Amino acid sequence: MFKRILKILAAVCLATGIAWASESPFIGEWKLDSSKSRMPDEMKVESKGGNTYSFDFGGGAETVVADGSDQPGGYGGTLLSVKAEAPDTWIVQRKKDGKVLIRATWKLSQDGSTLTDYYRQFESDGSTTSLDYVYQRHGGGSGFAADWQSIKETVNSPFLMQVKEFQGDGLSFTTPWEQKTTNVKFDGKDYPDEGPNANRNVSASIQRLDERTLVITDKAGGKVAYTEDFALSADLKTLTVTLRSPGRDKPLVMVFERK
Repeated sequence: MFKRILKILAAVCLATGIAWASESPFIGEWKLDSSKSRMPDEMKVESKGGNTYSFDFGGGAETVVADGSDQPGGYGGTLLSVKAEAPDTWIVQRKKDGKVLIRATWKLSQDGSTLTDYYRQFESDGSTTSLDYVYQRHGGGSGFAADWQSIKETVNSPFLMQVKEFQGDGLSFTTPWEQKTTNVKFDGKDYPDEGPNANRNVSASIQRLDERTLVITDKAGGKVAYTEDFALSADLKTLTVTLRSPGRDKPLVMVFERK
């Protein structure tokens, strides 16, 4: 009798999970409100002597000569180039298979205390993602060499996120500009990212804290890379995503409005 009761309870819990996912208030299309969002970024540039520099954009150091030539980068077979167009202007590009993926124009302020990054990301569908960052120098260094931490972020392009039902008892999160989809189920298991720009070394799991709060844990190589807290407003019209990374004291906060 006890085993029978356990089986019935398990079936009820499974049915409840499937029903919740199919009727989840998170499902829908969401548009970023950049005026309410805060997306701090940090990049480290270190002089290695001569015209050689080390760049760390958050995924590990990449060392290249700043002569404008394409050199092996540290991201999935990409090539990185850095060109000094003027004493206060650098052009940073990332390519793969002969195509430009990213082009950033860095402008150093006259006193060298701030750096403005005009970041452009070119998508496979022909669209361009445009963001402008203003960084402030921290620590030592001179010229472009410094620990740069952003103080202002401007999103010029529409930033959308789509949330759909996934296989009855899960949710699917897609960000079109990243061309990446995170499919997860409420079973505690890790699921790999999917899509043209997905990193097969990255996986995610999801946990429901209550009816309006979810937590996604993203892992890289089996280790926690960051967590994403999804919190819905009481009227279900606003979704706040807070991303926290180990070793970084400033979280990324994105506020979305339901379309």
